[in-house]
Amino acid sequence: MDDRTREYLRGRFGDYYREISLSPPPDAHLREWGHIPWTPGAGTTMVRHQSTYDLGDLDTFFSDNAPRHAYFSAARYDDPGASTMSKKGWRSADLVFDLDADHLPAVDPEEATYREMLEACKEALLRLLDFLENDFAFEDLSVVFSGGRGYHVHVRDESVRELGSEARREVVDYVRAIDLDVDGLIRTVSDRGTTKRVLRTEGGWGARVHEALVEYADDLREMDDAEARERLMELDGIGEGRAKTILGAFDRNPDAVREGNVEAGGPGVRRLVSALAARVAATDAAPIDEPVTTDTRRLIRLPGTLHGGSALVVTPIARDELDAFDPLRDAVPDRFIGRDIRVEVDENATVELNGKRVSVQAGENTVPEFAGVFLMARGEARKAPER
Repeated sequence: MDDRTREYLRGRFGDYYREISLSPPPDAHLREWGHIPWTPGAGTTMVRHQSTYDLGDLDTFFSDNAPRHAYFSAARYDDPGASTMSKKGWRSADLVFDLDADHLPAVDPEEATYREMLEACKEALLRLLDFLENDFAFEDLSVVFSGGRGYHVHVRDESVRELGSEARREVVDYVRAIDLDVDGLIRTVSDRGTTKRVLRTEGGWGARVHEALVEYADDLREMDDAEARERLMELDGIGEGRAKTILGAFDRNPDAVREGNVEAGGPGVRRLVSALAARVAATDAAPIDEPVTTDTRRLIRLPGTLHGGSALVVTPIARDELDAFDPLRDAVPDRFIGRDIRVEVDENATVELNGKRVSVQAGENTVPEFAGVFLMARGEARKAPER
């Protein structure tokens, strides 16, 4: 980034901060704070090991310094401003989750548009929230658009604050379906003097697999026998013999599937459940960034600040407004709307922001400022000289 572009962005970030008031996280005085300034050259410098005492008034600090990126710690400390981690005195930490489009298995960052990446990430976010709210019954959580390519979720329930890294890794493994224990999804129940094995349909991964089983069985019933057998044989571990056994079991006892009974049909149905469990794990898991959640001293972006790689707002989102939230509209700072600027680009590009599609051609272009600062922050444009 050249000097003109860097100084322009630093100035406009400062203008943004002078117009807003930031909301600090709970227990702000117990948290470590860090930021990345607009350092000349290609590298970046992280300034950290600061407390609110070091920063002073939060709004004044941000309007005076206009950092490129700003963070606070998930952890609470006795002395958050201590110069080393060992001296800080760890107390507790929020349980933090990070979803980034770069880590989504179905997204190719080289091929997908920015909007497509964000839409895929939002779908993964909704899956994550299903786990957190329904499987774990967490109540004190907040959702934040990262300002870049994804979302953060902060869980602050008392029950999670003192969890160590290993316990947090178990949460990660659960939502990512790492080594999903299919046998653990099945329980033994007594039924009129006999025992049978049934899926745990009351919630969790058992309920997800059961839902997939019921849907799959309903699809098979709409097919003729030959087509249904072929469909079953597409699954790992199911040959023609087992396919016939499964279809026969479904015909003899159509209620067994809805009951989650994996005994009816013998090994064939159990193999079907295992195959469907693998499919469900692949489609329903939340591909979170594991190191972020397991790190009990993690720094995370401060809501309300600007992301230095996009000039978009790190935006907190009310849970009931999440479905309607559009980061390409709702995270565009008002401060950058309403005027045009001149930028230089080396390649043709299109920006979709604030409900507009802005195209630029190689060379100098006049663009809405929100599009120009976005391109400059991403390193795809330079501020053109004033005329």
